[in-house]
Amino acid sequence: MGIAKSGEKAKKSGQYEIIGPRGGATGQERTVVKGEPMPPTPKKGQKYKLIDPTKHK
Repeated sequence: MGIAKSGEKAKKSGQYEIIGPRGGATGQERTVVKGEPMPPTPKKGQKYKLIDPTKHK
């Protein structure tokens, strides 16, 4: 699934997990809507990984 940086527009709506600079899970998630900017991460170097895309009909 996709990786996104803080400030980038979300390519898909869903639950994104914050991952550390080396790819480790942080256990923190954010819900982001497609086209909206990704929120700031708690620490520098972290990114977002889409873990549960929203299902649209």
